[in-house]
Amino acid sequence: MTQQTRNRVIAVVALLVAGAGLALVAFGNIGENLVYYWRPSEMLAQGEKAYGPTIRLGGQVQPGSIQWNEQHTTLHFRVMDSEHPGAANVLVSTSEVPPQMFRERIGVVVEGTFDKSQVFQGSRLMVNHSNEYRAPKTDDDVKKMFEDMQKAEATTAAAARAQ
Repeated sequence: MTQQTRNRVIAVVALLVAGAGLALVAFGNIGENLVYYWRPSEMLAQGEKAYGPTIRLGGQVQPGSIQWNEQHTTLHFRVMDSEHPGAANVLVSTSEVPPQMFRERIGVVVEGTFDKSQVFQGSRLMVNHSNEYRAPKTDDDVKKMFEDMQKAEATTAAAARAQ
């Protein structure tokens, strides 16, 4: 074997070993690091597979389901697929302080785990919102926006006091 052929063989073997090592690092534990994104109906359809792994649950907050316990700083609400009667929904429990935009019928993504008691234990709560900001065009629009915000805050505060 000539020196040039020997060097090529060594280079090819070194590249194969490096590629195998990289593949092992990249794909070796990928199953443990996957985060599924499911809607309530998809998660419930998974059965036993849904218990345990980290999941991002996406849907809308069901109207009338928000329960905030200020004393224990826990939040309970239901995430639903849609507002159609009989649509799948899942109870979510989290100790996360909700974002300011959190309210009924808003789109949410909750990261956490689903347990066998059929409660989704959230560790991270995010709201979906439009990325477009439109400034009010007139003073009347500003007043209406301010009044709407006050009504939303009053409704949320009243719901929290009722609990």
